[in-house]
Amino acid sequence: MKVFISADIEGVTGVTSWCETEYGQDGYEAACQQMTLEVKAACEAAIELGFEPVVKDGHGSARNIDMNQLPRGTQLIRGWMCSPYGMMAGIDETFDAVIYIGYHSPEGMNTSSLAHTTEHEWYNWVKINDRLASEFSMNALMAADFGVPSVFISGDQGICDHAIEYCGDIETVATKKGIGNATWNRHPLETVEMIKDGVKNALLKKHKLYFIEDEYKMDMYFKEHQQARAASWYPGAELLESNIVRYTSKDVRQLMIAKMFMSEI
Repeated sequence: MKVFISADIEGVTGVTSWCETEYGQDGYEAACQQMTLEVKAACEAAIELGFEPVVKDGHGSARNIDMNQLPRGTQLIRGWMCSPYGMMAGIDETFDAVIYIGYHSPEGMNTSSLAHTTEHEWYNWVKINDRLASEFSMNALMAADFGVPSVFISGDQGICDHAIEYCGDIETVATKKGIGNATWNRHPLETVEMIKDGVKNALLKKHKLYFIEDEYKMDMYFKEHQQARAASWYPGAELLESNIVRYTSKDVRQLMIAKMFMSEI
């Protein structure tokens, strides 16, 4: 049995300001250590239940997790595969479940000081089929396309609530609440314990497969109208308004390929 663990940093306990998420900046090393401990807890829980954990470091350079602190039997994917699957690169139909650690509220919500979707500078929001999308919802969609359910998420309270709206049976652990530019945090050791317990609970249950629909309409509200105009040249894309571009596909992989290229123009 295998479990895929996608890890980010903005949603781990204590992380509050952008500088803490950037290499060489104030607070970054402490954030990486807490990210490592929260991922470690998830891996330990999976291993104790007989699962083989594969971790994708999904933040920034994708070289944030100290692999020497992870339990034996864990595999870690560092760096980027230059793939439209991004934070989910490595996922396939051989996995039994997906776990998300350190996730954060999306752009368009006010529940995190670090709310963003993919890149803070790119979008005011992204919607899929008229619902606010997040890194979690898009990554869970990719997992569902392979037939793999999303069973657990940890991060700020906003992303936990958002995940439940999409996946009613997902287990959650809220590491903190976001209020303006502040965070109200659990004790780091309590978070680690709750993640380990929550992952075990999640992996012991059967979960439904969400997100599967006949067609996917993706609307991207770019912060800069020039970005929107450039993205609208992608084959099949449509400029709806000065800053909003739409792309529609019946195929999840094609949807994510379009997002990949439209975002990097």
